[in-house]
Amino acid sequence: PPASQNNEQGSTLRDLLTTTAGKLRLGSTDAGIAFAPVYSTGTASGKSGRTMPNILDDIIASVVENKIPPNRAPKINVKSEIKDEPKDDKKCIQDDCSKLYSDIQYSWICDKHVLWLRDHKNNNNGKLFKECWRQGRPVLVSGMHKKMNFSLWKAESISLDFGNQQADILNCKDSIISNTNVKEFWDGFEDVSKRQKIKNGETALLKLKDWPSGEDFKAMMPARYEDLLKSLPLPEYCSPEGKLNLASHLPGFFVRPDLGPRLCSAYGVAATKDHDIGTTNLHIEVSDVVNILVYVGIAKGNGVLSKSGVLKKFEEEDLDDLLRKRLKDSSELPGALWHIYAGKDADKIREFLQKIAKEQGLEVLPEHDPIRDQSWYVNKKLRQRLLEEYGVKTCTVIQFLGDAIILPAGALHQV
Repeated sequence: PPASQNNEQGSTLRDLLTTTAGKLRLGSTDAGIAFAPVYSTGTASGKSGRTMPNILDDIIASVVENKIPPNRAPKINVKSEIKDEPKDDKKCIQDDCSKLYSDIQYSWICDKHVLWLRDHKNNNNGKLFKECWRQGRPVLVSGMHKKMNFSLWKAESISLDFGNQQADILNCKDSIISNTNVKEFWDGFEDVSKRQKIKNGETALLKLKDWPSGEDFKAMMPARYEDLLKSLPLPEYCSPEGKLNLASHLPGFFVRPDLGPRLCSAYGVAATKDHDIGTTNLHIEVSDVVNILVYVGIAKGNGVLSKSGVLKKFEEEDLDDLLRKRLKDSSELPGALWHIYAGKDADKIREFLQKIAKEQGLEVLPEHDPIRDQSWYVNKKLRQRLLEEYGVKTCTVIQFLGDAIILPAGALHQV
């Protein structure tokens, strides 16, 4: 309820945050602050001691201690609810729960690690999404391009409207970044003969780095911004104004993550000699991410694989049967290859990549983090070793035109 209707201070989490944030003095133990700091113990550099207060712990402790007046018993068994509900959810996912969600068109891919919602228009998608999302599983929603104004997202349309802009362009082969006119990038997007060449005459694999991004996107491309927003999947979660998009509703004194949107554009590897490189190296995002493939260019020119050659490259991957079936559907247009890992495997992957770096004679500094630095694209041979030596399985997903891939924060991925 609004604060005006309830005199109990901290009656909601928002009230608690806003009424106590200004009073909290980090490290203070004065009786006058809103609640006593909660400290966690830990070890750093061999010395143990108290860390700075964990504000979220403070909030939780205060809510637990003060939310329910002593003269009013709770109406529900919170412990029982928390304990039992996720177990039921997990059982539902394992057993497919086809009866429970009979009004939703969906499938499971990657050994039931990824939920595929096949009908983007179904208003009931949120029910199944919620059960999947609380377990930290990626979700794929297909057909989003059917809601969009496709002409706005064509390469030539963007080049025509914004070709005179300057932006950072990344050469994915050697990680060299240059600032140049974006028209050069778009001219070579579907015409390989107009692409830059590197020293040995090989065609460069270029990526337009997050151009435009955030507020610049909205200011520079208002029509495309609006088209994107009206086409987002599961808008209650993904829309900036979605009621379950928690990051958008954080009080002003929180530092919010960069919520975009960002336009990520890159050449495909089909025209390069080395197919073991990616346009996005293995990394982790700090927030949940929704990535929609709004356009797939068909490259033409010498050295480019034919359509059947491209499909063959996809089929060489360790693919789910449903993805192989989509590849054979002439109405589907594959555009990007994703490899996704659960956040719980991050330490194993980090250790594996440091091991590979040492094998290759590379210097590994103590503070070096190969995931944070985005210095690796894990090729097929390395993915097999990762499975054999560390038991970490790769979730391989093909993103077709119009597919939205929704990833939970902490999920590792490369493209």
